[in-house]
Amino acid sequence: MTSSAASVVSSVAPEAVKALRRFNRFFTQRIGVLEPYLGSDLSLTEVRVLYELAHEPGLTARELGQTLSLDAGYLSRLLKRFESLGWLARATDARDARQQRLSLTEAGHVAFSPLQQRSRDAAAALLAPLAPAARDELARALARVETLFDPEPKPLRTAVLRDPAPGDLGWVVQQHGEVYAREYGWDGRFEAAVADITAQWLRTTDPAWEKGWIAELDGQRVGSIFVIRHSPEVAQLRLLVLRPEGRGLGLGGRLVDECIAFARARGYRQMVLWTHSCLEAARAIYAARGFVLETSEPHEGYGSGPLVAERWSMTLTA
Repeated sequence: MTSSAASVVSSVAPEAVKALRRFNRFFTQRIGVLEPYLGSDLSLTEVRVLYELAHEPGLTARELGQTLSLDAGYLSRLLKRFESLGWLARATDARDARQQRLSLTEAGHVAFSPLQQRSRDAAAALLAPLAPAARDELARALARVETLFDPEPKPLRTAVLRDPAPGDLGWVVQQHGEVYAREYGWDGRFEAAVADITAQWLRTTDPAWEKGWIAELDGQRVGSIFVIRHSPEVAQLRLLVLRPEGRGLGLGGRLVDECIAFARARGYRQMVLWTHSCLEAARAIYAARGFVLETSEPHEGYGSGPLVAERWSMTLTA
């Protein structure tokens, strides 16, 4: 510790230090950090790493380490353990072969999802004995603590889902081309396939049975999704895409939820979709909402090597 740092520390009143340490002991006991975390054999740090990978797929190890302030060697060992368990997938960055993008596999999402739900349930159980007014008071106090330790104001994020407008379909094609080329190395054949779908949508869409959404974050387009009539009783989910800056905020799930709600309201009995086995984040969203993998078959790919194409379905009526 430098002399200037020591001087700053020595200026802190002992009573303030005791108060903070007392609160730390009180709260860590309440939230169960001193016990096996969330009833698993994972540490709090390991669960935090899973959380980041589940909500921000495509991070590099360096970015992950910076986000969580983790030692590079420790993080490397942790990631190797997850990989040995089949929870972690690595993909070479299409633009920089020296970089590897990390994401959870389907098994990783299966392992993490119950932990996330237990964490939510534990927080709710902690708040349940409090009266509504006390919960509001606590929320304000916690926000004030954050402000005191991090006085830089964080901008509020405004996320909206809206109907497609003129120019949006061209953007949808562009984003599919850019995102899948960067993250999976897919070539122009995939962009051409998306262009065919959007052109057909513009020519023949029936608003009574079909609908699209554009996701905006702080006024900027970040995602899309569409429901297309596959048959009188079957709706098809298509063109789900989400830019990196729109991830980790629940927007992908919101887009899929809107499709399901629309299809149910229109009386469709089933919803289907086609995807690829490498699209782990999207597949986790589908599985969490009740879609079931029906069939899979080899696909020649889009210039990035062999792929596995999948058909998923979901029953909408009892």
